[in-house]
Amino acid sequence: MRLDVVTIFPEYLEPLNVSLVGKARARGQLDVRVHDLREWTHDRHNTVDDTPYGGGPGMVMKTEPWGECLDDVLADGYEGGAQAPALVVPTPSGRPFTQELAVELSQRPWLVFTPARYEGIDRRVIDEYATRMPVYEVSIGDYVLAGGEAAVLVVTEAVARLLPGVLGNAASHQDDSFAPGAMANLLEGPVYTKPPAWRGREIPEVLLSGHHGKIARWRRDEALRRTVRNRPDLVERTDPKAFDKKDREMLSILGWRPGPDGRFGPTPGVVEE
Repeated sequence: MRLDVVTIFPEYLEPLNVSLVGKARARGQLDVRVHDLREWTHDRHNTVDDTPYGGGPGMVMKTEPWGECLDDVLADGYEGGAQAPALVVPTPSGRPFTQELAVELSQRPWLVFTPARYEGIDRRVIDEYATRMPVYEVSIGDYVLAGGEAAVLVVTEAVARLLPGVLGNAASHQDDSFAPGAMANLLEGPVYTKPPAWRGREIPEVLLSGHHGKIARWRRDEALRRTVRNRPDLVERTDPKAFDKKDREMLSILGWRPGPDGRFGPTPGVVEE
């Protein structure tokens, strides 16, 4: 997979050289190229922004540097044999970035990221390149950052770990929280490793039992417990057919009951145990 990132702060992307992403780059599984947008400016101040039409606070990133840069990045990619680019635009006004979207992006051969600063990029830039390739406007959460570089790091790591051969165990991501394909989208429960006792705290006895069925059930129950506590919305919108008899028993213990439409919701006045 090829990744191009256009930014006015190339140093912000240094984490792409370390850990899982860095190893994938070293092995040739990821071809990551970071471009300084200011290299496509033509004034002595390397200006990339200007005041917004219609007034208002802040500055808007200009069309000319972005257009010239993206044209060159795309031309270089095509000349190098890359195909089927997609533009990824980090923005608080984009669609939520989810595991499902990470899977979708991991199946594309070439991603071009446009992390903006100030009030964002002149909309005409996005509209122009939307005529040439798919555009993904994505938000990593309901908050606003000073720029989109942090979002690029988040999206890149989420996507890179899904590429074949990047994780040591190919099945590692199949049980992730939010993994697509699971009927019930639950958060992962707690995990433990050696030693079995630490500072007076012992791991759950069932994990030492060797009984795979009981261990699987315990993990499922803990996933339900954590999801009810931290992300009840996931349970509320899950198709009730996704829950088996034991799931329903646990949800009942946690104070949840099926409503008229069969979907589970918290029972008023009942507190989770």
